Amino acid sequence: MENICVCRTCPLEAEIPCLVDKMMASYQAIPQTHYLNRRYLPSRSETVDILQLMLPVLFPGYHGRQDLTFNNVPFYVGELLTELSSKLCIQIWRACTYELEARNQPVSEEACRDQARTTTHTILNRIPVLREILAGDVQAAYDGDPAAVNADEIILAYPGLFAIIIHRIAHELYELKVPLLPRIFSEHAHAVTGIDIHPGAKIGRNFFIDHGTGVVIGETTQIGNNVKVYQGVTLGALAPALGQALRGQKRHPTIEDDVTLYANATILGGSTVIGKGSVIGGNVSIINSVPPGCTVSLKAPELKYKNHKSE
Repeated sequence: MENICVCRTCPLEAEIPCLVDKMMASYQAIPQTHYLNRRYLPSRSETVDILQLMLPVLFPGYHGRQDLTFNNVPFYVGELLTELSSKLCIQIWRACTYELEARNQPVSEEACRDQARTTTHTILNRIPVLREILAGDVQAAYDGDPAAVNADEIILAYPGLFAIIIHRIAHELYELKVPLLPRIFSEHAHAVTGIDIHPGAKIGRNFFIDHGTGVVIGETTQIGNNVKVYQGVTLGALAPALGQALRGQKRHPTIEDDVTLYANATILGGSTVIGKGSVIGGNVSIINSVPPGCTVSLKAPELKYKNHKSE
């Protein structure tokens, strides 16, 4: 391994003041890539830590400590909830003050603290409901995947479930209009699993993403109950080139109950509805609604055989 000189006599040290001047000039010239002279901003690392605290509360024994019993778990969960409530409240407060500052509105730190405390209380009290919903997602994964050995394997190893867990949490914050944090949650799941679910997407019960890599579910997507999605599926907007002009509009499709979407299916448009019980085959691209109970598939490829021995 090559030795690198870090002593104070190294010529590079003399260049540092000049480099600092260049960086300052860059900060002045490109203000959209720094967060200077402003006070309020949530911490990405602290926000991810919140997820790490939430997981063992949702699934004790699978995440965090593994020596838990019904005798010691109350103390462990109590410690987790104490730390979780503090961290979550601080980050929600930062997010609320950040949004006001970003809009050049007056910042009332005390009002934001009250809002953060109320929102934190609401989220923590939703955990039992989230556990019930997630139990349905685990069961859907087991029922839908013949390769699944048991629920333990699904909870510990399935990226689709991990993405759904984080989405369920992020969506709660999104519905409570907490700025920025839900997107940090969802993009963390995206980075870890390759599954991109916007926190605004409304997803029903017993949702299963099989394999998962490359799945994209847009902000205004609505998904019913008992829906199964395979890798590479896109539930997207039909006219993303219009950008901000479409903000607030229904841009992504609606998937009704009991639908299966096979690998690499692409379904676009806010008015597109996939009817109850339909099956969308692999590599299909859809921009119009599909009635309930339909199967949509590509025409099977034509196989041509060639006898090389006759040449």
